[in-house]
Amino acid sequence: MDTPPIVSEQEWADALARMLVKEKELTRARDALAAQRRRMPWLAVDKQYEFVGPEGPVTLFDLFAARRQLVVYRAFFQPDVHGWPEHACRGCSMMADHVGNLAHLNARDTTLVFVSRAPQPEIEKLKARMGWSMPWYTITDDFDANFGVDQWHGTNAFIRDESRVYRTYFINNRGDEALGSTWSFLDMTALGRQELWEDSPAGYPQSAPYEWWDWHDEYGTKAPARWFGDPDPDDPSDQRPARPAD
Repeated sequence: MDTPPIVSEQEWADALARMLVKEKELTRARDALAAQRRRMPWLAVDKQYEFVGPEGPVTLFDLFAARRQLVVYRAFFQPDVHGWPEHACRGCSMMADHVGNLAHLNARDTTLVFVSRAPQPEIEKLKARMGWSMPWYTITDDFDANFGVDQWHGTNAFIRDESRVYRTYFINNRGDEALGSTWSFLDMTALGRQELWEDSPAGYPQSAPYEWWDWHDEYGTKAPARWFGDPDPDDPSDQRPARPAD
């Protein structure tokens, strides 16, 4: 193997510093792209798509689970896919392995679900075998064909305005490789991370970064934690340093 040069500690630190400049450029470019996503036009979804879940028939609207946003990943798990019925598509299974605890997405008023053409008994067995816990529904109509995921995997984002549903974004092919974390899913949605630093249209919901975070088993049990940010002047045990002035 033709390896890179072996260098001194200082030369390595200098090379890292140069790379960090490029890393920051990429981060800012990714943030700018997410800001453009938040300004994408919305497409009204007028058809009443139907799915089957563990409790029976549900609509696309139901998949939101009363939250504002919905992210739908189409996983290939059905009789004509290699691995059936013990496994789903290898790539879709890797995507499922990447999904973290959904409480953090839910805290941003966003629901993530998987959908496939497999019947619910097979989906439940697959989830148990593979250790997955995300909501997973059965497609019953032409949802997959109408949203670009009948021949290949892909991820659609939706938002609801009262009873109306709108499609806001779509990622597939290698774009799906970056998905899996809370941040990557939020960055593809119409509302984004909903934090104050984001470049979002006026009136979008936003709150202070970090301070909405919580342990995944304690969301909704108390007021947002003040574990980050300016110290509480009334709490002598709060050892956080004050944030520097702008």
